[in-house]
Amino acid sequence: MTISYQGLTLEEFLKLPEEEPALEFEDGVVTQKVSPKPPHGRLQYKFAEHLDRFGEPARLGIVFTETRVTFGGRSRVPDLCFYTWARIPRSPSGEVANDFFDPPDITVEIVSPGQSVTALFRRCLWYVEQGVGIALLVDPGDRSVIAFRPGSTPKALEGSDRIDLDDILPGFELTVQELFDSLRVG
Repeated sequence: MTISYQGLTLEEFLKLPEEEPALEFEDGVVTQKVSPKPPHGRLQYKFAEHLDRFGEPARLGIVFTETRVTFGGRSRVPDLCFYTWARIPRSPSGEVANDFFDPPDITVEIVSPGQSVTALFRRCLWYVEQGVGIALLVDPGDRSVIAFRPGSTPKALEGSDRIDLDDILPGFELTVQELFDSLRVG
């Protein structure tokens, strides 16, 4: 959904009050994220839980959900973003910063009903072009995950394929099937 803010700069956008669902900024255009449906929320939570259990105790990094990241002239709110420990944006007091202006190491976008898979595909390409190490596009419609890496062709994963994050989180173990099995309730 496009919101009417004519001629807004990125700096002006960042001064707007937060809304739910979140607003995003790209090339002078402000859009509002789609409200997630329950399967989206469940996949987001379970993926974040897997990343958190693996990354945080070993101080490898921290996962954030629905967190605004502003870099490359755009301000986005990916479903998940992961920063390695040394790259976590911090305040002067050592706490997590209020604003993130560096690309995450990993971003995850989950397709919701009404969202364009093509637009999210382009978004993931943009992420890796701007310095994100791995961008993942999770598509509940066909139970697939597409992995994007800088300088590589996107790779489609399904079923028992492992979601390989070794570039950033060596040893992380989660298959596409395990991720989508989290939608089963009985």
